[in-house]
Amino acid sequence: MPPDSCPPTKPGQYPSDCEILEGYRTMARNQPSRPARSAAWQAVLSKAKPIKILLLDVDGVLTDGSLIYSHEGQESKAFNTQDGFGLRLLQEAGVEIGVITARSSEAVTRRCANLKMRYVYQGTGNKVDAYKEILKQSGCKPFEIAYMGDDWLDLALLTRAGFSAAPANGVREVQEAAHYTTEHSGGHGAVREICDLILEAKGRYQELLQSYMSR
Repeated sequence: MPPDSCPPTKPGQYPSDCEILEGYRTMARNQPSRPARSAAWQAVLSKAKPIKILLLDVDGVLTDGSLIYSHEGQESKAFNTQDGFGLRLLQEAGVEIGVITARSSEAVTRRCANLKMRYVYQGTGNKVDAYKEILKQSGCKPFEIAYMGDDWLDLALLTRAGFSAAPANGVREVQEAAHYTTEHSGGHGAVREICDLILEAKGRYQELLQSYMSR
C-alpha cells in the first residue's frame, strides 16, 4: 500500500477524514480541464503582477448599483459573498484592499470592517486626493495600485492606476479607459474576477486553491 494512501475502512464504519479528503482530491483530478483564460485576461497579467493594493468603487462595483431605502429612509446595499472571499484571498497573498466612494453609507462601513480593509474613503468628492493620500501612506508607486470603477467619477483614477478594471456594467467611456473589463457585472462576481486575475498574475492562484482543497 503506498505510504500516502488511506487504510481501508471496516464494513459498517463511517469513512475516515483521510478517505473523504482523498475522495475530494480524486474528484478534482478527474474534473475536465478548465477552458483557457481569454486573450484579454492573458494580455493584462503583466500589469497585474506588481499590484500591492486593490482599490474599489462601491456602487456598481461591489454592488449592482441599486439603492434600497426603508420606510425610515435607511439605505441598504447587497454585497456578493464570492467577491468578499476573493478579497480575503488577496489579503492572504499580501495584497491590501480598500474603497474610494463618493457616497457614505453605514452598510459600507460595516462591510469594510468585516473585510478588514485598510483604506476606506467614503463621501470623497475628489477621488484623486484620496488616491494620492494612499500613495503617500503606503509608499507604493502608481504601477503597484489597481483600481476598479464603473462610471465617469472613476475615470481620473482609472487613468492613473497601474492596473485599471471596469465591470461588465460599466459605462462605455469607463470600459474604454480601463485595461480590463470583466465578464461579470458589479455585485455579481466582477470583483472576484479581478481578485482571481491578480492572484494568477502573482502565481498564487493554484497555491491558494490547493491549500483550501487540503483543509
